[in-house]
Amino acid sequence: MENPIATAFWVNAPGRGELREERLPPLAAGAVRIRTLFSGISRGTEGLVFRGEIPESEFERMRAPFQAGRFPAPVKYGYCNVGRVEAGPDDLIGSPVFCLFPHQTVFQVPLDWVHPLPAGLAPERAVLAANTETAINALWDAAARVGDRIAVVGGGVLGSLCAWLAGQIPGAEVELIDLDPRRAAIAVALGVAYRHPDQASAEADLVIHASGSPAGLARALELAGFEARVIELSWFGTRTVPLALGQGFHQRRLRLISSQVGSVADAQRARWDHRRRMALALALLKDPVLDCLISAESPFAELPEVQARLAQDPQGALMHRIRYPLAQTAR
Repeated sequence: MENPIATAFWVNAPGRGELREERLPPLAAGAVRIRTLFSGISRGTEGLVFRGEIPESEFERMRAPFQAGRFPAPVKYGYCNVGRVEAGPDDLIGSPVFCLFPHQTVFQVPLDWVHPLPAGLAPERAVLAANTETAINALWDAAARVGDRIAVVGGGVLGSLCAWLAGQIPGAEVELIDLDPRRAAIAVALGVAYRHPDQASAEADLVIHASGSPAGLARALELAGFEARVIELSWFGTRTVPLALGQGFHQRRLRLISSQVGSVADAQRARWDHRRRMALALALLKDPVLDCLISAESPFAELPEVQARLAQDPQGALMHRIRYPLAQTAR
């Protein structure tokens, strides 16, 4: 049987994307072929990639697991892919799975990279898996404790997931802080309080920053109480971030801690690997309340236009889901 032809999204130059066809090679031993149902646009990172804002010093560290090409372009990039196995081990044929793969209609990967969806998890919601894994790692890095006053600055997908997880800690008081008043409804759905940055409570025990804005990070430092932890989740690409560290930063003995999903948080690393962490993320996603983080859906054919729009003017978008032909025919 002839090998299938795949169609994938490529950034062919900063600010421009296109769909390209490629024929897949024969399926290797120990690999699976997956037909994509849905993929998700990780708006922050993919926006930086689309605009060509990855600094040269980070070209290798920022590579996605199955990225093709090289920054700034042409490059095939992405990591929120949910599909159905169509070739591979008999016990996986027809199973829905998650994989850290770019936006592509059909693809082949080693079996170890495939994560079967647990029973009860809708494939449509599983596009949130990579962000959920990042949020789990952030909470581990944050060492959030029972009864903490927790401020989450930035109500995007990642910040909202962090707030949702933190809100399940007994006695924790959690505020989701964002300039956009539309985030109030998201906060209510996730069971936490919404605050405009000007109305946020001070003296937080823990602050998680995920706004992607230098102003957001400055506000995060202002909200932190004495010897509080400030967890930085935003990645700014080529932008320089000014910080006012000459005010109360030293007197209040604040701790500014970076968190990034590429390494398991050090407090858990001895017992957890990436696969166990992803299994936890997928299990947590069975909660249907998280559907509120899917802000829109578009067909795969419109992906170049969608990426361009989100990279320049997201207009409050959260997770934008891409629907593939296989998902359409299955409905």
